[in-house]
Amino acid sequence: MAASIRDVAEQAGVSASTVSRAFSRPEKVDAVTLRRVLALAEQIGYQPSGAARSLKTGRTGALGIMVPDLSNPFFPDIVQGAQHRARAHGYAVLLVDSGEDPALELSLVRSLARNVDALVLCSPRMTDAELDEAALLRPLVLVNRDATGAAAATAPVTIDNAGGVRQAVRHLHALGHTRIGYVSGTTASRSYQERLAAFVAETSAAGIRGALIGDYPPTVDGGAAAADDALLADVTAVLVYNDIMAAGLIGRLSRLGVELPARLSIVGFDGISLSALVTPALTTVRIPLALAGTVAVDRLHAHLVGAPTDDRPPAPLPTSLIVRASTAALARG
Repeated sequence: MAASIRDVAEQAGVSASTVSRAFSRPEKVDAVTLRRVLALAEQIGYQPSGAARSLKTGRTGALGIMVPDLSNPFFPDIVQGAQHRARAHGYAVLLVDSGEDPALELSLVRSLARNVDALVLCSPRMTDAELDEAALLRPLVLVNRDATGAAAATAPVTIDNAGGVRQAVRHLHALGHTRIGYVSGTTASRSYQERLAAFVAETSAAGIRGALIGDYPPTVDGGAAAADDALLADVTAVLVYNDIMAAGLIGRLSRLGVELPARLSIVGFDGISLSALVTPALTTVRIPLALAGTVAVDRLHAHLVGAPTDDRPPAPLPTSLIVRASTAALARG
């Protein structure tokens, strides 16, 4: 027999109306009681009726999350962080994957908007005009994408890509590398634009040679395809657009018998779990991906309940350099 609202109330030592508020208006319940009610509800398998709650409050009690490609290890950690925080706030989560198809994104948002109270859009490829249209359907927050117009009503969650590139270039320069390449990904994302611009700016400011090594698909195969060009580029180190590409590059160079990092130091970007598993283990710029999902849901929840907001634009989430075996001091002579 399914657990009822009275079962939760009895075990939590609160009234049934408090349990109801914990799911429909969590901001009206003190934090300690809210955590106790939600934990007990999950433990005994209680689920409030979404239809009944929607009729009573005008809300579905659900958030929608859209990602470009769930098979890309960049996105599952963001989704996990968002799901955990959504559960703490009493929301269910609906997840869709656009398959890296910008033309599909707006139609997916329209479908989601009928069943959710608000939206988290991760690295959307839509135009600004399409984002503004989406924002008129439901409140939304963007992750890893700037916003203007209606889409900026809830502050986007951005990443300090420039700071991460700066750390990577300075690390390689400190190891004696003065000819550094950048293996770029073919994508229209915010990350692509910011990382490329930061690489050019940082190598120029340091007075060292920065070589742009093509544009490749941001995949394992794309990284492998960059191997020959990286070897021919007259560089001693490379920064790669993301960790997936860096893993493909390392795999291809290893199969060619190239000694790493003696011949070429390699730095990735994103800090996904795969980066520690390749050989040599990958030095990478880590992004707090789960935190990005958490912050996105917190901003949406604050917007939905009308919490006071700070007029100052929020700072980008910080990045950090994780040094591993794929980088080494430049061999002299």
